[in-house]
Amino acid sequence: MMRRVITGARAFPALAAAAMLPAIATAAEHAEKAEKGMPQLHVPDFAPQVFWLAVWFVVLYVVMSKIGLPRIAVAIDARRQRREEDLARAARLKLEADEASAAFERTMSQARAEAQAVLKETSDRLAADAAERQRALAAELADRIAAAERQIAATKEQALSEVRGIAIDVGRSVVEKLTGSAPDAAGLAAAVDSRLAGQPR
Repeated sequence: MMRRVITGARAFPALAAAAMLPAIATAAEHAEKAEKGMPQLHVPDFAPQVFWLAVWFVVLYVVMSKIGLPRIAVAIDARRQRREEDLARAARLKLEADEASAAFERTMSQARAEAQAVLKETSDRLAADAAERQRALAAELADRIAAAERQIAATKEQALSEVRGIAIDVGRSVVEKLTGSAPDAAGLAAAVDSRLAGQPR
């Protein structure tokens, strides 16, 4: 039993030294790296860094060319297509607006022409009606004037005939009173007629 204890005590420093070897190696490695400086600037490490840089560049290039860039291209194409559609729709709306404006102008021109035609037709019809009424009124007035003149002439003739009879009667009475005898009826009538013929009618 004592021998085992003594043997274990003698083996302990060897076990402790064996356990500390990894720590010593790690400390030595850290010391060596500290002497080398920054790992990125360590010249012997350039080749692996360049290798892995090339590897990751190729990987990123493949990923971007196969996944990222197609999606970006799809987005750009979609935006371009949407922009072209918007421009086409705007051009179509502008064309429709121009056509509507032209149609409105044509309608307004046609309406103005029709209104002027109706106004001219109405004016001509009213002028013709007025001229016709004026002609009818002038004819009616002429007929009335002619009728009035005929009536005046007839009335004058009648008045003159009555005056002749009255003159003959008055002359006969005057001659009978002055001479006491009846005058010649034919001579008295001739004298009255000659006297009346000498007066303006």
